[in-house]
Amino acid sequence: MSIVWATAFAAIYFALTRYKPGALAIWIGVLSHWMLDWITHRPDMPLYLGGGPRFGLGLWNSIAGTMVVEIGMLLIGVALYMSGTRARDRIGSYAFAAYVLLLLFLFVADRFSPPPQNMTEVASAGAAFSAILLPWAWWFDRHRTIRSEIASDIKT
Repeated sequence: MSIVWATAFAAIYFALTRYKPGALAIWIGVLSHWMLDWITHRPDMPLYLGGGPRFGLGLWNSIAGTMVVEIGMLLIGVALYMSGTRARDRIGSYAFAAYVLLLLFLFVADRFSPPPQNMTEVASAGAAFSAILLPWAWWFDRHRTIRSEIASDIKT
């Protein structure tokens, strides 16, 4: 199913933008999400819709291990984004830095919070964070530009 979702999201993005490198990045990102979740989740992730064997290595059972691995993944993502883009103005710098700090704070706070009472809490929090974090990322990204050496590689 990850391949199906990855292809669907990449195809929608490509249909809207006609930007092949972005569509490929989305495809890889969505596909890799299941693989990264496999590391952290307990064995609760089905291989396909409707059931089947469930997978997960259970890193979440260790708060310290989870924090090291997931903060490491966040920092790698931030480093990749920063190496590929540069700020055009203060919004591109400060809004991006504030975004990363908020993500880090939310991640750490989540590890020490009680579990949600029900799926409504999970869905509400997900919708609220999506409504804030996605437009914020779009906003600061509009104030950043692709680094010139990368832009010349993409054109060739």
